[in-house]
Amino acid sequence: MTKCQVPAVLIHQIEQELDTEEDEMMVFLCRDLAPDLATADLRHLLVALIERDKLSLLGLSELLYRVKRFDLLRRILKTEKTAVEANLSRNPKLVPDYRVLMVEINENLEKEEVSSLVFLLRDYAPRIKMAKDKSFLRLVIELEKLNLVAPNQLDLIENCFRNIHRIDLIKKIEKYKQEAFTSSTRSHPVYVNALQASLPNLSLIDPPYNSGFQNVNKEKSQNGEVFFQEEPVHVSIQESGAASHKVLNDRYRMQSRPLGVCLIIDCIGNDTDVLEETFRGLDYDVHCHKYLSMTTMNETLLDVARLQKHRSCDSFVCILVSRGNAQSIFCTDPAFTGFPLEQIKKYFMADSCPELRGKPKLFFIQSYIVPEDEQECTSLEVDGNKKMISNAKIPLKDTIPQVADVFWSQCKVDVSVLEKSPRSSSYYLCCLAELLRDPHKRKLSILDIHTELNRKVYEWNKTTDSSQQYSLLLQHTLRKKLFLSPS
Repeated sequence: MTKCQVPAVLIHQIEQELDTEEDEMMVFLCRDLAPDLATADLRHLLVALIERDKLSLLGLSELLYRVKRFDLLRRILKTEKTAVEANLSRNPKLVPDYRVLMVEINENLEKEEVSSLVFLLRDYAPRIKMAKDKSFLRLVIELEKLNLVAPNQLDLIENCFRNIHRIDLIKKIEKYKQEAFTSSTRSHPVYVNALQASLPNLSLIDPPYNSGFQNVNKEKSQNGEVFFQEEPVHVSIQESGAASHKVLNDRYRMQSRPLGVCLIIDCIGNDTDVLEETFRGLDYDVHCHKYLSMTTMNETLLDVARLQKHRSCDSFVCILVSRGNAQSIFCTDPAFTGFPLEQIKKYFMADSCPELRGKPKLFFIQSYIVPEDEQECTSLEVDGNKKMISNAKIPLKDTIPQVADVFWSQCKVDVSVLEKSPRSSSYYLCCLAELLRDPHKRKLSILDIHTELNRKVYEWNKTTDSSQQYSLLLQHTLRKKLFLSPS
């Protein structure tokens, strides 16, 4: 490709023909090609792409095709729509499918619907200021800046479309996810490791866009359920620490001081002290927050995800305690939308928090489940239908976590436990703290510790009424053995 392939006169002619909306769409489509020029006007952006050898006549024809200016294809570039489509089927595309999807959605939304989306998202992104005449694309850009939307992170928008009853747009997103999954599995094998106890309704679901997953091997347990076991993994994920430590390549490096940041968010207020003491004893830098609103929750998660300290630490721990349902937490707002647990996890994945790439990320969740007929809000939730890990008929794309190195432990119990004893601690968290403080138990791997935790909780369940029993779920994509002690 040479710079003279796209004469300046063509850029000038095209710029003169495009209206404001088409101009905005074209700039949005090119956003990933020159991130440093995100605020440039179309002319300067296209000229810069040409100078950087990123834009040819073929690429320019694709841009006009994406904004549906087929007349300019014929009149200025002397080509046809069918010819562009043939080129796109044979050659690499200039514009990522994600950008194309967002532009297609933008063209299918009315201004009133965009206003509804802004309102629905106010709990997640309170700093977004949108004038009435702004487009959906401007909203997407603001959400991208907050790490709430990305090519592999569309659940939030999908849930909003569900609330405004745009099922057609949800289908577009689902089609995009399926095509992205198919493309990913052709070029990269997929790996998953998920273990489930007695909580089938919770779903830790992510589309598998990350290439750091390897082989899948399904095995049946004695009761007929299907679990996914990991094959040997060969991935080029940067591990923390020097090469000399890779002798123990079957274990995660856990030598930094502190071992990592431990974020504790307790919206009930009964467990913070014991958890703080426990994880300080494990040499974590503990950050405690109580009684957070939806807005403060989002800001806190963003602030912790952006900490530079992650770079020098070997792990990360997040503990959440709140009322909610199986897939969302409710914070302390008197009227609010539930904060999806999926979204919380994504703040700390490698694409959002590169400093934690290749390092274990542990989540411990205590959910006090509020019955649906008592909830005072409509929660924005990940659709849990057809996503039970133990169901062998579930499509693979619905059971693969987004990235490796995640340990996700969630316990749920009916909210009536709190009503019966408002100041009582979570038995699940008490057992976890007890095991981690025990010098002998602490020498076990985290999976063995959790097995002991399961045993204690289910022994407790035998002694109490069914409405007061705890249910556990463990899902993980750990690639190595993890010990919460120097290794």
